[in-house]
Amino acid sequence: MSTIAEAPIKVEDLEKKGYLDVEIDPTLDLVAEIKRMKKEKNAVILAHYYQESEIQDVADYIGDSLGLSQHAAATEADIIVFAGVHFMAETAKILSPHKKVILPDLKAGCSLADSCPAPLFRKFKELHPNAIVVSYINCTAELKTLTDICCTSTNAVHVINSIPKDKEIIFAPDRNLGAYLEKKTGRKLILWNGTCMVHEIFSHEKISRLQVQYPQAKLIAHPECEAHLLNIADYIGSTSGLLKYTKTNPATQFIVATEPGIIHQMQLASPDKLFIPAPPNNTCACNECPHMKRNTMQKLYVAMKYEMPEVILPEQVIRDGRASIDRMLEISKEAGL
Repeated sequence: MSTIAEAPIKVEDLEKKGYLDVEIDPTLDLVAEIKRMKKEKNAVILAHYYQESEIQDVADYIGDSLGLSQHAAATEADIIVFAGVHFMAETAKILSPHKKVILPDLKAGCSLADSCPAPLFRKFKELHPNAIVVSYINCTAELKTLTDICCTSTNAVHVINSIPKDKEIIFAPDRNLGAYLEKKTGRKLILWNGTCMVHEIFSHEKISRLQVQYPQAKLIAHPECEAHLLNIADYIGSTSGLLKYTKTNPATQFIVATEPGIIHQMQLASPDKLFIPAPPNNTCACNECPHMKRNTMQKLYVAMKYEMPEVILPEQVIRDGRASIDRMLEISKEAGL
């Protein structure tokens, strides 16, 4: 094991960068050290499917937003290390307020969450005073305080169907998921005009070329994608739904229209199958989420060692935001999700 001393903590760098700027010995076995600290600190690492593969491999649980929320609520660990983006760590803090929640990079944000600032949404909500507010969990903790029921892409249909048909429903912040839910449930929703930067950039033209090149491939898509893509998809589902579909479907080739981090788990589950990331309409070779990829193994190691940066929320936000998440979890349990 390396004995080279690390540079002293620079708190000012944490404030500027959102993570501790600590020099790490390049020969350090990060996997071994992270596993050791998990045991010593009674810590659990929760990782989203969109994290880099090395982080997924060292995590205690890998999942989508619903599964991560369920594990955050149930864990007996003292420290939750959330390898994901900021709203996910906030959700974990709301569900486990007495536990320390660590996010390797505080600036690992979310374009969708950013598209719906709580002060603006509050005014939008005032225009529809009798409406039930359903918010996709990909939103800020402050927005959850203005929400009646949260949802994920896994349970969104169940959440909408749980609301009496004579009630108006505001759905925020993702307009693409909202439009998909309108088709699935037959309900008219009042949609906030927000989107996810990753799921908005898929190229219909390039995907069509791939379908010609791989005529047997199934096109699978996340419901945050635009309607023109969902209309031609063979299967639409959450990240966990997409993963399950590739395991159970007899097809051997899949074009995957979501953040390509999920492909790591698909390949592990079905090593004999081919997974092709759906191409974007820009000049980049991939469509990775830059926010998800802010977390690295080095940042994960430093965050666990120093138990920083910690996600802190006001008591009022935790109290007022929890009801919407608890209701979502109740509906999910009733639906057997």
